[in-house]
Amino acid sequence: QVQLVESGGGLAQAGGSLRLSCVASGSVSSIVIMEWYRQAPGKQRELVAELTRSGIINYADSVNGRFTISRDNAKNTGYLQMNSLKPEDTAVYYCKAEVDMGFGSTWHGWGQGTQVTVSS
Repeated sequence: QVQLVESGGGLAQAGGSLRLSCVASGSVSSIVIMEWYRQAPGKQRELVAELTRSGIINYADSVNGRFTISRDNAKNTGYLQMNSLKPEDTAVYYCKAEVDMGFGSTWHGWGQGTQVTVSS
């Protein structure tokens, strides 16, 4: 099977940067779709950025111009570069991916989440 593990979260000051990583391990041929979500306390989980099968990238309005999503299939890893962080970016960030396992099989799933806290 496949497992997604996020890392890179932590504490940052407003205006600072963090880079989140999401490593797919197991029976992975390639990451087909990579998405990043976040959930702040008391709020619903929201889509932050997505990198589609065809390479199209979409961002939530709240992060557009500050965050950058990417993937490196040689490393089976997706990234979310977060710049110009704001206190309202504080949340648990989750990656979600569709993974090609080869031989016509795919896997869909979530990582466990990583906390991002931005201080003012």
